[in-house]
Amino acid sequence: MAHQSELIEKDILAYLKSQEEKSLLRFITCGSVDDGKSTLIGRLLWDSKMVFEDQLAALEADSKKVGTQGGAIDYALLLDGLQAEREQGITIDVAYRFFSTDLRKFIVADTPGHEQYTRNMVTGASTAKVAVILVDARKGLLTQTRRHSFLVSLVGIRHIVLAINKMDLIDYDAEKFKRIEDDYREFAEPLGFSSITALPISALNGDNIIEKSANTPWYTGPTLLRFLETVQVEDDRAEQPFRMPVQWVNRPNLDFRGFCGTIAAGIVHPGDEVRVSSSGLVSRVDRVVTMNGDLDEAVAGQAVTLTLKGEIDISRGDMLTVPEAAPLFTRHPEAHLVWLHDEPLRPGQLYLVKSATGITPGRVTDVQYAVDVNTLEQKQVTTLGLNEIGLARLELDRPVPFDPYRENRDTGSFILIDRFTNATVAAGMVSEAVELESHKALLADLEPESGSTWTRRISLSELSATSLNVVDLTAEYGAFILEAPITLLAHLEKGNRVLFRLRDLGQLPAVALLAYEHNLAFEFDRTLEGISVLLFKRGNLPQDRVESDTGTGI
Repeated sequence: MAHQSELIEKDILAYLKSQEEKSLLRFITCGSVDDGKSTLIGRLLWDSKMVFEDQLAALEADSKKVGTQGGAIDYALLLDGLQAEREQGITIDVAYRFFSTDLRKFIVADTPGHEQYTRNMVTGASTAKVAVILVDARKGLLTQTRRHSFLVSLVGIRHIVLAINKMDLIDYDAEKFKRIEDDYREFAEPLGFSSITALPISALNGDNIIEKSANTPWYTGPTLLRFLETVQVEDDRAEQPFRMPVQWVNRPNLDFRGFCGTIAAGIVHPGDEVRVSSSGLVSRVDRVVTMNGDLDEAVAGQAVTLTLKGEIDISRGDMLTVPEAAPLFTRHPEAHLVWLHDEPLRPGQLYLVKSATGITPGRVTDVQYAVDVNTLEQKQVTTLGLNEIGLARLELDRPVPFDPYRENRDTGSFILIDRFTNATVAAGMVSEAVELESHKALLADLEPESGSTWTRRISLSELSATSLNVVDLTAEYGAFILEAPITLLAHLEKGNRVLFRLRDLGQLPAVALLAYEHNLAFEFDRTLEGISVLLFKRGNLPQDRVESDTGTGI
């Protein structure tokens, strides 16, 4: 590390070249509030000589002014940069820091421990390969420890460092250390981690961070830095079937038409067959173009431009794949959702679903269950609130290519965006594609009313007994009246919503009449397969607005 500092001072080009040749490990620190996450990373930066002179001067001044160590160096201030963080002595936002050793380079995300900032923690974990979960040796496992452990398992992190911190405050007691380790392993067993490495540390004093501590002669494992330098992280993306989401169609002149994007999985060569996910059309790669010239091979993680031998209609949001191993191409993905917004999920409400490079309208039709992060038990719910995690089914306006998230993070993840505020309301991880089971309305053939053109009445009496608030009328022909029982109206009074799928505009008057008779509001949206109408109690809409025929009407 001293050698690196000399290179930075004397030969910056040599330093940059040495960094290019090292592997990169992204990891996060997480755990409950005040467990010492920021202090740990600050100590790593300090001991790895990655704190520069101007930072050191500012750190010394800030430690005396707002530090929590009585005027001594407060390493957490290297990470906690927001004024609110320094005032409260907590982490709120995710802080990213780079450092390197002679063996590896690292990007570490310092994530907040407070429950209300769990959504920030998900952001930091989404790109990490290793999680350092801190536990206060005095307190043991807490709710946030369990919550963060479940979250890191959900986002695909498989290697865990259980850093039992503040060992100096329990006199480096080996029995307490072992008890916490055993408790954690028992809790984490169903989460499917590949490895759990427990370390006794003191972030403030530097015990077992860089060098072995004389205070823990009973501990024979690696130091934290040694573990991070040597852990073998699986990256099998190059061995997976080829995937490239198209980000941009490059047409600088009439003689060139290239499809730009970052390869999400697999390898591609000139001459390889590729398939367009949306159309199913197949062509062959003509050239693999980069800013440094054409390549004979490109692998996962590289940004390239592909030209094809055939003229095929491809646009942003499409995905190029190998023909024999296509991704899921579905309108009905099933996914784990982490709800990130103050406003709860409203099943049936239209959101924007952003996956890879594409955006399509879609809605959550059903929440299968939510997960109790303390016990990992599943509980039956109809919605999700801030920081809650659950399994949900979605319905998209058009089919979208997905891989299961456990196989590919890039093509198996998405976010939900509020159409009115553009706020990101949820992060999603696809588990599989399912055929959505629409609720079939109960039909009753009655005698038509005298002088009326209505020939049938469709009762919605069964709807309020199910959490899947979808009524599919696309198979209905002829005129009909919708009947709403008291149970359904009470269901809507609680803030629930009901989604109607219509074949065409000819069915809209029946829904409009139902809304008029019971003082309900509705919004509609055109899809490739017809019309969707969302029915709800008046006053529950985020904003009152009327848009064009491609948007929302009320």
